[in-house]
Amino acid sequence: MRLRQVYTRIKMNCCPGGKGPGGGRFITRVLGLFLLWGLVVIAILQIRSLPIEVHVPHLNGRLLLQKRLDPLTRHADSTTESIDEEPFVDKSPSLSEDKLVEDIQKRMPSLPIAYWNKNKNKPMGFNNTCARFPSMFDLEFNNIYWQTLRTSNGTFQLFGAYLDARQNNRLGPTVRILGMIDRIEPTVVTYCQFWFEGKKEPVIAKSFEYKYIWYKKWGNYKQGIYQPYLTACVIPIEYRNVVPESISLVEKACDNATNNLRVIYSRPKEKKGFAVCVKGLDFLHEDLSVRLVEWIELLNLLGADKIFFYELQVHPNISKVLNYYENEGKVHVTPINLAGGQPNGPSFQHLYLTKKTNNKRQNEVIPYNDCFYKHMYEYRYIALLDIDEVIMPVDGTTWKELMDKVLPKALKINKDERASYNVRNVYFLDDLLHNHGWFKEIPKYMHMLQHVYRAKNFTKPGQYVKCFHNTEKVLILHNHYPLACLASGCTSYPIETTDAQLHHYRADCVKTLKKSCEDFKKNSVMDTTIWKFKQPLIARVSTALRTLGYFSPGKKYEEGR
Repeated sequence: MRLRQVYTRIKMNCCPGGKGPGGGRFITRVLGLFLLWGLVVIAILQIRSLPIEVHVPHLNGRLLLQKRLDPLTRHADSTTESIDEEPFVDKSPSLSEDKLVEDIQKRMPSLPIAYWNKNKNKPMGFNNTCARFPSMFDLEFNNIYWQTLRTSNGTFQLFGAYLDARQNNRLGPTVRILGMIDRIEPTVVTYCQFWFEGKKEPVIAKSFEYKYIWYKKWGNYKQGIYQPYLTACVIPIEYRNVVPESISLVEKACDNATNNLRVIYSRPKEKKGFAVCVKGLDFLHEDLSVRLVEWIELLNLLGADKIFFYELQVHPNISKVLNYYENEGKVHVTPINLAGGQPNGPSFQHLYLTKKTNNKRQNEVIPYNDCFYKHMYEYRYIALLDIDEVIMPVDGTTWKELMDKVLPKALKINKDERASYNVRNVYFLDDLLHNHGWFKEIPKYMHMLQHVYRAKNFTKPGQYVKCFHNTEKVLILHNHYPLACLASGCTSYPIETTDAQLHHYRADCVKTLKKSCEDFKKNSVMDTTIWKFKQPLIARVSTALRTLGYFSPGKKYEEGR
């Protein structure tokens, strides 16, 4: 419009009527110049509006955004920054509903959401008022991972359900529900509602027993405090060859449930050798990531097929390490929290567990038993270890070699396999190394390889032991040994200290060994058994740490050389 107005004015002023010598050529030239000028302006505006994609090396996202948004952090000589550069944003597409259900199922394995999602539009139950299959949105959860049953005599917090179809289970196929009840010796009668694929009504049976996963002499034996239990729901005879999809626990047979747990059952054709279960990690402010790398790599060298971690709250660097090894397929991490009204807020949870030792111990048996029941068909032996403990063969380099040596000795005494094989504890305390100095040929960050001075004496037989648990025999587990077993009972074979020992790397002894600890510190010996792993362990740990970005690019360990 503006060009047309200019053209009209030029035509009127220069050549009235549009006539005169050369008038047409003059107008054409002027018009051409204005058109060219207009095209240039439009082109410039278009170019400025285009997004310019600049490819840069991978940088830390948090640092990159800080450089862009905070002018105080910019240096005067930084000439490569562009204020128009597009921020690095995750542009992954949104999950579809089916993919979202898959993601929820992975994050919450005890929730039968995939089964519910498949059948949510079908009528399931006797009728709308009697034992209907609950909607996932009607379930009563407690702190994400727990589901609730409130009865006339106590409240149940339920964590997981597992099918026990082992040959030694004299009850026959049984669904065992792991959880906590705020009663000691609960007397309330409950019913199990089994849900099977292709059947719209539940199969209902009275629960068989509540198995206490604790000894009352250990303390906290009080009404109103959540206690760990394993509830047995025996599958009726006519359904014993069918695996239930899920199960609900109710007080009256026809109650509409406020809980529904997916029944976990994974049974491969063959068992692997060894799995390790680690209780809920509670290291929110303590960065043990480098030591954790050394521990994971050592267990892998010893022959642990997989390590199953449970995570309460951890330092970001520990999360980074766990994610790295989870991607490698060497570990699996399950988030967990505390049941009922126990605190789960960051830091406060740690304070609570520090001050409430018995509550802490009672909560620990939940991840231990969950881990055992999830994987009892996949592994022959399961060990419960802390990240400062290692079952170390004295001769040989693998747990398989150790057990090949131990089993004939045990069977010579008794022809039945034991429920567990226990290893005696010995302390490798920090003070013992500091009295002798560092080993220059070993990187200082290799904590266990550096700490080869231990107490001369082991803790007493049966005290603070750790075991290889026989997955065909154990019923319920405690940190140190089984509390109840199938078949011939809880027999445990003590592995001789000349065959294996439990290396325990601590700053100090546990509080209950305060008197003995002085003797442990005064009488020490050098024990380099772990050094048979020195070369491969240093190589593996250094590679992992470099990959994780703990070292400057191209920098090699040179301390002491």
